[in-house]
Amino acid sequence: MDLRRPRFSSLPAHPPKRPGDLVRALLALRDYVRISILPGAALLAFLSTTEARAEFTVCNQTLDVVNLAVGQKVENTDQTDGWWTIGANQCVNVIREELTNRYIYIYATDVFGHAILTGSTEMCIDRRRFSIRGIDECWQRGRIAARFLEVDTLEQVRWTFFLTGSNP
Repeated sequence: MDLRRPRFSSLPAHPPKRPGDLVRALLALRDYVRISILPGAALLAFLSTTEARAEFTVCNQTLDVVNLAVGQKVENTDQTDGWWTIGANQCVNVIREELTNRYIYIYATDVFGHAILTGSTEMCIDRRRFSIRGIDECWQRGRIAARFLEVDTLEQVRWTFFLTGSNP
């Protein structure tokens, strides 16, 4: 790669010798910048006109990797889903659509499967990735019963939960 040549093919390789050459070079640069910025500007205009998506986000502010399961009402039935792996100081969107439930339930374990965030609401989980309808009789259905923490979203359409070392 020749570092002496500019990357823009429409620009001269050497400094202009006449005043008109400088003007032509500046106009070429202006056109290049305008063409390069246009797609980004169009994308920004499109994104600013679209409605922001609501979601339930969990941010792991601990120094450990955690595995997260989430429970909520889906079509008037309790449903749990898992697992999301969240690295230290990372956030994950676990519910990507507008929140319709005031209460979301979460359960977290460390990488060894030990509970690090529990609550008082018993729901079903599984060892591998899962989506379980219903929270009754977990053991009888071949599932594991776990105590989920209830998160009150105050009927907001977007909520972020911060998992810290001092969570209940």
